[in-house]
Amino acid sequence: MAVDGVAATTAATTATTTTSSTSGSAASQASAKASLDYDSFLQLLIAQMKNQDPTDPMDASEQIAQLATFSQVEQSIQMNSNLETLITGNALTNASSYIGKTITSADEKTSGVVASVRVYSDTMIATTTDGKEVPIVVGVRVGTKPTTGTTTGS
Repeated sequence: MAVDGVAATTAATTATTTTSSTSGSAASQASAKASLDYDSFLQLLIAQMKNQDPTDPMDASEQIAQLATFSQVEQSIQMNSNLETLITGNALTNASSYIGKTITSADEKTSGVVASVRVYSDTMIATTTDGKEVPIVVGVRVGTKPTTGTTTGS
């Protein structure tokens, strides 16, 4: 198929690379980019159809395969967005379970009872009742609040 779509491809690529998102999650940024790419894809497809060689027209099955592939990519991006929302909710649930428990940092230099937990996209930081901050990473010990007083065994 002879197509004069080089200019359309260049325009679509330029439009894609010059677009930037100022805020939001990775999934929402990818979703916005996919929307732009979808519009660019349709513009490219129209340009291909307008400029195709009448003696060698575009194969309909090839066109449908292109649309199906792009649809799968768009669905994957939407699924990633939904998974990101689920992970964020799970992180908030986990964070609330630390409050009131004793935490000891991985290097065992900082310890205290957790008063609050801040959740970030890639980590959580517990703040103790003393105001000390403990990043919740591998090696952190979390337990129940220590009891005051002693008990004797019989």
